[in-house]
Amino acid sequence: MTQTKPALEFKQATLENGLTVIAEINPEAKSVALGYFCKTGSRDETPEIAGVSHFLEHMLFKGSATRDALQVNLEFDQMGAQYNAYTSEENTVYYAAVLPEFAPRLLELWTDLMRPALRQEDFDTEKQVILEEIALYEDRPNIMLFDWGRARYFAGHPLGNSVLGTTRSISALTRDQMAAYQTRRYAPSNLVLTLAGKVDWERTLAQVQELTATWTKGQAGRDYPDLHPAVGELREPYPKATQTYLALLAPGVSAQDPRRYAANILANILGEEGNSRLFWALSDKGLVESVGAGVDEADGAGLYYIYAQTDPANEETVKAVLRDELGRLEREGVRLEELERAKNKLATALVFAGETPMQRLMSVGINYLYNQTYEPLSEVARKVEVVTLADVNGLLETRPFSQSFIYSLVPAQ
Repeated sequence: MTQTKPALEFKQATLENGLTVIAEINPEAKSVALGYFCKTGSRDETPEIAGVSHFLEHMLFKGSATRDALQVNLEFDQMGAQYNAYTSEENTVYYAAVLPEFAPRLLELWTDLMRPALRQEDFDTEKQVILEEIALYEDRPNIMLFDWGRARYFAGHPLGNSVLGTTRSISALTRDQMAAYQTRRYAPSNLVLTLAGKVDWERTLAQVQELTATWTKGQAGRDYPDLHPAVGELREPYPKATQTYLALLAPGVSAQDPRRYAANILANILGEEGNSRLFWALSDKGLVESVGAGVDEADGAGLYYIYAQTDPANEETVKAVLRDELGRLEREGVRLEELERAKNKLATALVFAGETPMQRLMSVGINYLYNQTYEPLSEVARKVEVVTLADVNGLLETRPFSQSFIYSLVPAQ
């Protein structure tokens, strides 16, 4: 007799202080993943404190009022935790996975770190680490291509803010400025505690209520100024470049837009690395060292991006081929066999991305930050499956690549 596999269960609660707690519970999982998802990033910074979100992420690992950096690292290691954090333009995420018996200890540790000590000595030391990181990235044109390209494309809009900040802004940043930012942006209502895997929901909820009992309410907010993206072309010399780096940026769809599944399929058709229109038009002909395309879905906005790395002698040819391929795509649309192939690839990627609690943690948490809803993996797969040719080709009409901006980093003469 075949046994029925226990169904996944979704739970959510909002505490009196405003903190939201969500969990995708899988009784058969062998681990628990949990983390704090904070709706803050470089778009929420002013020029005077540019880079503070990323800097603050580093500082959380320096400890709280009751732990120093050594204790924090030892406790993660004693639990055998796989842990990390990252900062983007819109979110800062702290995450880890452990065996179920260590989940209460992990929850206590992460919750304690959400209220960091921000010791002056640690601040001064870590500032030098951040400045070195900025210098390191500025030696890598493939990274700065997008950092600077986004800034030019978004033309003064906060979505163009650099996650790292600048040498000037980080050098001038003070510990008090960071503390004020942390108090405002890490308000309970701006955080989502997310869990996935073998979760004891009732125990978790009782524990987090106790751990955050002293957290005070607050409203972080977010500005949504009008967006006027750049169009046309811009070439900038880059002293460290020996090749030409191109980024084409064009209006896409937001993280809240139901058309985002069609947008991902379109990007796959256009620039999937192994078998796509741009692969055959550019890579297969030896015109570029690399080429690809993707989507960047943001809060209330979005973009398509295409990147290419080529010999400077091929720059104009590559641009011409890009224009020809995008023009042909808009004129002729996507073919049925391309659609089905891309959907199969995305369906496979979804399965691979949903095999562990850690992977589900990231998907569930980020989706909730943007949409305040829960989407099980089966529902995401269904939404990919039902995308039609009309859906994809309709995007080409409402989000034409003719409204694009090409940014190039070229070798200095």
